[in-house]
Parts: sequence; C-alpha cells; structure tokens
Amino acid sequence: MDILLVASAFNSLSQRVYAELSDHGHRVDVVLASHGTDAVRAAVTELRPELIVAPMLKTALPEDLWREHTCLIVHPGPVGDRGPSSLDWAIAEGHPRWGVTVLQAEEAMDAGDVWATLPFETAEVGKSDLYRNEASDAAVAAVLLAVRRYAAGDFKPRPQSDASVRVVRRDAMRQADRRIDWEHDDTATVLRTLRAADSQPGVLDRLLGREVFLHGGHEEDRLRGRPGDLLATRAGAVCRATRDGAVWIPQLRPRKNSGDPAPFKRPAADVLGPCGLPQDAVPLDLPPGRRTWTDIRYREDGDVGFVTFSFPGGAMSTAHCRRLLAAYRHALTRPTRVLVLGGARDFFSNGIHLNVIEASADPAAASWANLNAMNDLVEAVLRTTDRLVVAALGGNAAAGGVMLALAADEVWCRTGAVLNPHYRRMGLYGSELWTYSLPRRVGTATAERLTTEALPVSATSAHTLGLVDRLVPVPAGRFAAETACMAAELAGADGSGRRIADKAATRARDEAVRPLADHRRAELARMHAVFFDPTAPYHALRSAFVRKVPGGPARPLAPAADPLAGRTW
Repeated sequence: MDILLVASAFNSLSQRVYAELSDHGHRVDVVLASHGTDAVRAAVTELRPELIVAPMLKTALPEDLWREHTCLIVHPGPVGDRGPSSLDWAIAEGHPRWGVTVLQAEEAMDAGDVWATLPFETAEVGKSDLYRNEASDAAVAAVLLAVRRYAAGDFKPRPQSDASVRVVRRDAMRQADRRIDWEHDDTATVLRTLRAADSQPGVLDRLLGREVFLHGGHEEDRLRGRPGDLLATRAGAVCRATRDGAVWIPQLRPRKNSGDPAPFKRPAADVLGPCGLPQDAVPLDLPPGRRTWTDIRYREDGDVGFVTFSFPGGAMSTAHCRRLLAAYRHALTRPTRVLVLGGARDFFSNGIHLNVIEASADPAAASWANLNAMNDLVEAVLRTTDRLVVAALGGNAAAGGVMLALAADEVWCRTGAVLNPHYRRMGLYGSELWTYSLPRRVGTATAERLTTEALPVSATSAHTLGLVDRLVPVPAGRFAAETACMAAELAGADGSGRRIADKAATRARDEAVRPLADHRRAELARMHAVFFDPTAPYHALRSAFVRKVPGGPARPLAPAADPLAGRTW
C-alpha cells in the first residue's frame, strides 16, 4: 500500500512508524507539516497515497485533506481522552495504565472514529522515555493493526459518540500547572512534576536568581537540606532539596530572551557555572539499595561485567566520553569473560553532544575534542581481545552511537529500537572508526547505502542486514534483566574461550591488513576539514538543530543531492 506520513517532525515515533511500515512491504513517504499546508497538499497531489497516517502532529490537518482522504491520527491517550498534553497529564496524575488510540481525522480534535487502540503500563520514568518505549510500542502496534484493517476493507471504525465512551477533555498543560512548591511538595510529587515535563517543555523555576527550565528528575536517598536549596553537583547534574528528601536534575535550559547566548538544554552545572556547590561523588559499583542518580555504573554477576550508562537524549559530551572510557578501563581490570556495554532502557547513544558544542566558545575546537573522545572510547572497545564485549541497545542509537555499538563483538537490540547508522543529516562524513566496523558487518556496498541514504532502520531490518546479532523482544522495563540472563548464558557457553582466542587472532590479522590508526587518521582528516571550515554546512545544521529552528535540519543538502528528496517534502 502507498502510505504518506504527515508529521510535525521526523521524531522517534515517526521514524519507527516509517521503518516498521516499510518492513511490512508498504511504500512509505514523509511530508513534514512544519513546512506548511501547501507542502502537505503538494505531497498528497503528487503521490496520491492510498492512506495518510499522522504519527506525531501538533497542528490540525487541512479540512479538504481529511474530507477527501482517509487520514489516521495517532493520539497518545486512551479512547475518549482529548487534548494536546495527554502523556503529561497521565504522568502528573500518576495513572498506572494509559493507552494509544489511532483515530480518523475530523473537525473536532481527537474525536474521530477509532481504528485501533492499545493500552500500556506507565513506568516511573520521564515523559520522553515513556514516549519512546511503552507508548511507542503500543502506537506502532496500533498503527499496524489499523493499516491491516483499512487494507482489508471490511472494518468499521468505532464512533467515539458511542455511549460507552467516557470523554475526558484536558487542556494543554501550562507552566502554572507544572509549578513546584518546594516548601510543601513531597519528593514523589516533585518527581512526577519533573517527569511530566521531560524533555519538553521542562519546569520553569528560579535558581540562583535566574529563570531556567528544569529537565529530568531522579530521587536522592541521602542528601538533605532546606527545601528548594541546591545541595551538590555530580557529573553535571545538580541536587535540590525537597520537603522530605532531594532530587537530582541533570539538565537546565535558560529561558529565551534571558540574555543567555545558549538558551537550550545543557548539563545543569554548565548552565549555572561556578556556584560553590560541593561534588558528591559515588562509586561506579553502587551498593545494593541505594536510590540515587548517576549516569555511569559498573556491576558484576559471576563471569559477566556490566558497564551501564544513560545520558539525556543519548548525547555524549567530551566529559561523558572520558568518564565512560575510565569506567570501561576499570571494567577491563576485572576477571570477567563477558563485558556488557549499555543495557539500560531508552537511548544507547546518539554520538557527540551538539548542544554542549553549540554553547562552547569555540564550537570547532569543541567538536574536535568531542569526536576524539568518542574515538578513544570506540577504539578501546575494538582493541579489547581478552573477553567478549556485548553492546546492549535498550533503545535508539544514531551516528557515532551506532558505531560505538558496532565496535563490540555482539550487538543485542530491543525490538522497539530504531537505528540511524549515518552522519549525513549533520553534513558530516563521520568517524568512530565506522570505515572499519560498518563494512566488516554489512559489506562495503550496504555500508555505502546506509551512510548515504540517511534513513532510519528498524531493529528487525538491522538484524537482517547484520548490524544486530540478536533481537530482544521484551518491553523496555525488562530489557536489563533479559540481557543479564543472555550474558550469563554467553559467558557459560561451551567454546567461549575459543571465541575469545579467535577474536584476538582476527584483530591481529585485520591490524596487519590496515591498522585501526590508519582508519582513524583518514576519518579525522575529513572531519577536521569540516569542523574548522566556518562555511561548512555542519555549523548551520548544528545550530538549527540545537536551537530548534523550524525546518532547519530537515533537508541539510541541496535537493538534487539529498537522497530523501523523493521521500520528504
């Protein structure tokens, strides 16, 4: 079937719907609603799709389109729920169970006939994490069901005017609804408020006399202080006291028009600058029972070591990379046979931290330092020959994050993840030793196609291509436990010792053919030329992406050179 996706942005859900519909044999094209209604109409006129699906839409479709075509809207709420802040309210109100509904577009928002609806459990995580995982799993399953029903031609969608449908209208959640009363709100209330605003729009508040948006929230079990006071920093986050405890806030965003030249999300300590807060360090291997935040952890279970990390948005700054490399090197000193890298739910890695780079005094130099730090980490994984290394992708990965995963001996991927194994959307050639890792897995021709087409790849397709070795078909909340069981089996499997020996021999042969240092040198030469050329498209694309300039990074190259020119408008 010819299907046109209309989306306000080609975000994680839009990419996943695109990839999975394509996996099912449909021809899928994309038009961005942010380019205007004329662009949407032009795409419909040219493509004449059999079905229009809107996986993420912030504005209403033009009336002439939904009257003339069947248009299915994905709403992140159960049947009867109406309003633009559905997930926000679900988290803020503490609903343990929510849903996704695929409904037909009509004049009243969210009120159309229902083609499919599926429930999901609301994990105690931030909104963006919930959206990319439990909500996304339900949304994709509901879209695929709705498409099958439409193709069959004999399904009659259920009207929401049915007397059994309980309609609940919720207004858009505003900052007044998100306000935290630090004197009176308990920690549980503060966490719900913070999580309901993550990663957008954040919670507007004042810190050290400045108006900033708070992004992210994690419980702290030991630090205490006067409600509202900042208590400590750790790995770029700040800890703030509540009425009965404290919370860690990883990121802040200065308010626009505040005079801050970088009004976008960054590590909280970077936004605040020097403020005299003590560093509250914790060991990599936190003792059992601790309820605190840290972005990198190490633990062991028998012959398996686990280096678990989770960075907001999957972005890895120079500091993130260096700390993760230190943790990885620590893990290599331990007597394990298998080392699992990753394993947390949500993002694995999206490569270098564009927001931190954009905020720096010298973005070219910051880009260069960040890329070299990523390369150091990837090279350390590739040069590990005394044990098996597994990259466990509980969520999405892109650019250098994909190449970090491919440096491992095996890649395990949750079935809901989406991979973007390319750099082209930022106008970059790429590094992280991809010219070694990617072709050795998928072949030269496929590596060339993946890096130039710049299209999202579903976990299933990644497995078929050879990017992924094992699919892990479990909900996001069970991924860590499932991969731990799989890693224990791998460590105890017959022949694991031989595999380690063979791995070392293969690495030696590959090094003799072409040293890793040569791959790295060639990649970095091309990246250096881009980073330090102020006219290179990368700088404008990075700035547009970070500052959320409408339509900025959607088409980074001239239409004639853009492989998506025939697929997006």
